Amino acid sequence: MTPFPSWPGRRIARSLVVRAIGVLALAVCALTAAGPAPARPPPPSLIVISLDGFRAEYLDRGLTPTLAALARDGVRARAMRPSFPSVTEPNHYTLMTGLYPDHHGVVDNTMLDPALPGMAFGGPHAAGTGDDNDPRWWSQATPLWVTAERRHLKTASSYWPGDGAVVQGVAPSYLQPRPPGRNPFPPLEPQIDAVLGWLDLPADQRPALIRLHLDLVDIIGHIAGPDGPAISTALAKTDVVLARLVDGLKARGMLDTVNLVVVSDHGMAAVSAKTTLYLDDLIDLKHATAAATGAEAGVNPAPGREAEVEAALLAKHDHFRCWRRADLPAALHYGRNPRVPALVCLAEPGWMLTTREVAGHYPPLRGDHGYDPTLPDMAAIFIAHGPAFRPGVVLPAFDNVDVYPLLARLMDLRAQPGDGTLDPLRPALAKGR
Repeated sequence: MTPFPSWPGRRIARSLVVRAIGVLALAVCALTAAGPAPARPPPPSLIVISLDGFRAEYLDRGLTPTLAALARDGVRARAMRPSFPSVTEPNHYTLMTGLYPDHHGVVDNTMLDPALPGMAFGGPHAAGTGDDNDPRWWSQATPLWVTAERRHLKTASSYWPGDGAVVQGVAPSYLQPRPPGRNPFPPLEPQIDAVLGWLDLPADQRPALIRLHLDLVDIIGHIAGPDGPAISTALAKTDVVLARLVDGLKARGMLDTVNLVVVSDHGMAAVSAKTTLYLDDLIDLKHATAAATGAEAGVNPAPGREAEVEAALLAKHDHFRCWRRADLPAALHYGRNPRVPALVCLAEPGWMLTTREVAGHYPPLRGDHGYDPTLPDMAAIFIAHGPAFRPGVVLPAFDNVDVYPLLARLMDLRAQPGDGTLDPLRPALAKGR
């Protein structure tokens, strides 16, 4: 044991202690004068771009050099699997919630809800009318932009499906709605100019999250199919519009300071009039309601007609199969939400199920989607570029429920509980992210 210091040693020790206390006091005073430690800077703006109907394989056709450069200098996935059904509205909400459609409630492009009698989502519909932006359709989940706005982060949206809905009392700070009217080909350039305009706002007004939805590829894919000169033109046009965005970011010195995530909601498969089947030929539609049609179809038998409709649809058929809602394959993660029709039918790739009434509202289709998400033609794209990402990473295929945890991480937001995980995307993140 060290002996207690003698009196001279005590004086020396006391002197050292006094000096130390003085230095500490000066340091405290300096910190007090300087004020609190600086707050952590906000994360870079995040731009999520959805290229509706952009099949993963399209990226390798050599028609989209802007996208190819973003993928080469950033991150790409070999494919991203959509959720079932592989259609637009459900998968856009999945990307923003991390939930399968069965869990977030937007279960199809067209749907009915027993709790909303007389109303219908999407169309055309003989079952009722309703406003797709009615918040009750979207209220079963909390999307990313709602979480962000509640954290006082501004968000913006251009044509994103469902962005006109005020979800849980929250709307985006900035909204560019799709122009009214029936023109399926509104110009894309104003969307890019809106995004760049939002980025030009002062820092305290600039959106932390921008959602941009471009749907030319999907529209042309339905009309002309996933092959041929028309889809090539649509791919090239979309890439030129994306180049307008990239050039705008470069001019502002933002290309390497914002995070870009480019996704699609689903792919596209070739179909034709010869591969179209009509529910009218199988069941009396006076005794049932077709809640959804296409690559997958949903049917609700009228009360008292369940046995006859089930017998007709559950029988063995060429080119499609039907299930009771509760008996759907577990891999589809579908069938527990009351909005899912009582009977769900899934066509073989390239075949469609519809009614003559619904078919009469559209030109003949040469492309469609909604099939099993594991099929290559349904595969979507995933590309990421920006300071949060390691360059040159190629990820294995993953499920699109995994995108939401990534987006929440990029915005420093706590992700809501969901069906996805960040794990498949961790190898793409830069050190410290």
